[in-house]
Amino acid sequence: MRSRSLAAAAIASIGILGLAGCSTASEEPADETEQSAAPEPSESEESEAPAAEGQPAWANPVTEGGELISTIELDGGITVEVYQVGTTAATKTGQFVDPDTNEPIIDEGDEIVFVNYVVSNAGDPVDLGSSLVSVDARYDDWPYMQGMDSVVDDALFEEQGVNTDALADGAYVDPSVYTLGTGEQYSYGENFPYQADSPITFDVSVTPVDAEGELLHDDRIEAEGTGTIA
Repeated sequence: MRSRSLAAAAIASIGILGLAGCSTASEEPADETEQSAAPEPSESEESEAPAAEGQPAWANPVTEGGELISTIELDGGITVEVYQVGTTAATKTGQFVDPDTNEPIIDEGDEIVFVNYVVSNAGDPVDLGSSLVSVDARYDDWPYMQGMDSVVDDALFEEQGVNTDALADGAYVDPSVYTLGTGEQYSYGENFPYQADSPITFDVSVTPVDAEGELLHDDRIEAEGTGTIA
């Protein structure tokens, strides 16, 4: 999920969300009359709303909140929802400088905005590589060739309530094969310079992998979504 490089003024970002079902098996010994009725609601609940509530074992818990500013649907059933979460002051400089001025693109104290990407799969299971579902956000008037600069500060991500990474600690595997099953979702956030009332475009791409983690470029899918940073 998740790195972008910026050439010359190159800008890299990225760092890519679930609700896990809760077993009631440990409660069964308590009350037989209540127990006989309890399984029925949970079974019907599972059958009526299976799609958006799952989470792959490799993902951090899905985070919520913010204002929905864009929804991007890709062939095959993958959807990316983009939420504007909030703004805050940068606690440090960004990762790149303007090649013309040699000044940081994000300086300490500059206002930055956080967005949250919620990725869902309503289609068949898909094996993803280490980039998972890649999202490249860029203001329509962004002056550089590639994606936008960001501030790396875990405390800021925690403050804004978004994941710095889609992958949970200890979930990295080799080869890099991460299956996003039917009805599963994950989330991750990123930040970039805040421009109020600015149109923005989100380029989304998915390149599946085979069992050895090799990218299947012929199966790559792409989509674009637009929105406005308020």
